Amino acid sequence: MATIEGEAALAAQNSVLTQIARPYASALFDLARSENQLAQVETGLSDISRLIGESEDFSRYLRSPVIAADVKASALDAILARSNGNGLVANFLRLVAKNGRLFALDQIIASFRELAATARGETTAEVTSATPLTEEQVRSLAETLKGKLGKTVTLNQFVDPSLIGGLQVKVGSQMIDSSLKTKLAAMKIAMKEVG
Repeated sequence: MATIEGEAALAAQNSVLTQIARPYASALFDLARSENQLAQVETGLSDISRLIGESEDFSRYLRSPVIAADVKASALDAILARSNGNGLVANFLRLVAKNGRLFALDQIIASFRELAATARGETTAEVTSATPLTEEQVRSLAETLKGKLGKTVTLNQFVDPSLIGGLQVKVGSQMIDSSLKTKLAAMKIAMKEVG
């Protein structure tokens, strides 16, 4: 029962994050398209997403409800001042931080990528792995999905160490879960039924 309740709570949380993320992603997409900077903004957001995925401390910092929004905004502003990133992305991140929405940044980036992929006639897939994927793994997965779906696939990558190994891939409403965590849970259920 606790697992079902936990999954329901996670689904509700993801729904709330999506509702928060969509307007931000849509506004940035419209602005980037009007400024003719879609590719540059997408690259800048991918860099931020990679930083979040590779640094657990940074990820926790962004999501922490204990740290005030203005403190997060100041820290992010210091990081952005030292980087040579896209100005549109930097200003957008400052706005998200000022509004206290950095906890939804992963979902905002994923929503932006979906909009950009749709504009290019592509489809997107959310890929969650225990550790960041290598460039070769990303390329191989994208080629495999392209073969199955018949169109170019943009991957939104997320890291969840609790998966232990394997992948979770979601394309639209279809979910492929080959994570070790899920396989172990299934074995545990099967063993309870036998015993």
